[in-house]
Amino acid sequence: MNNTLEMVYDVIIIGAGPAGLSAGLYAARAKMSTLILERDRTGGQIAGTEEVANYPGSIKDATGPSLVARMVEQAEEFGAVRMRADVSGFDFEGTIKTVYTDKGELKAKSIILAMGAKPRLLDVPGEKLLSGKGVSYCATCDAEFFTDLEVYVFGGGDTALEEAMFIAKFARKVTIVHRRDQFRAAKSIVEKAMNHPKIEMVLNTGAKRIIGDGMVQGIELENFITGECKEVLADPNDGLMGVFVFVGYLPETGLVKDLVKLDANGYIITDENMKTDIPGVFVAGDIRSKSLRQVVTATADGAIAAVMAEKYVDSLHD
Repeated sequence: MNNTLEMVYDVIIIGAGPAGLSAGLYAARAKMSTLILERDRTGGQIAGTEEVANYPGSIKDATGPSLVARMVEQAEEFGAVRMRADVSGFDFEGTIKTVYTDKGELKAKSIILAMGAKPRLLDVPGEKLLSGKGVSYCATCDAEFFTDLEVYVFGGGDTALEEAMFIAKFARKVTIVHRRDQFRAAKSIVEKAMNHPKIEMVLNTGAKRIIGDGMVQGIELENFITGECKEVLADPNDGLMGVFVFVGYLPETGLVKDLVKLDANGYIITDENMKTDIPGVFVAGDIRSKSLRQVVTATADGAIAAVMAEKYVDSLHD
């Protein structure tokens, strides 16, 4: 520990999800002294995913934890050091950056921010218990698992409606539930969803609770106009149903919101090389303003950020 605190690293990576681990692999392989910090569990959101079917090269029955374990092994094989620490702040001024943690102050020539983002929850009983067991926040990841089943989608923005139409490629029926009387999505997207033969819409309505024993078997809906509550149960022949939640994401930018530029939704703005407006500070993964948040894009971000950090540190030596 003393060694870690006294050392000035070439790069410190904040976050050990796919973006952070990919950055750690590329940085360590480039012979940079590399420290990866993680507050909670290693792997980020994917650590709770039962099956990973859309990551190139992933074998059948690959799980989030198994994929993360291989990423960790690769990064450590090349010399990346992992440390569990709760980061409380940063000082990005000057050539040497400081990361303040509950384990002490850590120093580095460059920083890669990869703290990720977390889905905004419905925050109703049963949601957390059944997450990954019928409750999903990623259509690209999980829609195929609900082939020929009924699915309820919660949300009213572009993402919710676009993802509902994607899910409809697999599901027998998709019901979009929105808490207001009008959708926030673009009119063209709303019209397309309304005309979809497999999609129905329920407005002025929200989830009261999610029902299930081991898997989602139903939901209780509340009509905000009448106050009426009703249970919707899965078809007995199916025994289960899907619940997809698209009510927004919360980027983990609280510690840096006054240090780097954010977009209107709170994500960090970078260029295509993962650079922020602060020299030596780079960003990777879901915390970055981008159009697609998937494991494959997170790992790509991490690789780019590490290569750019390497070039930046080399320029300091020059």
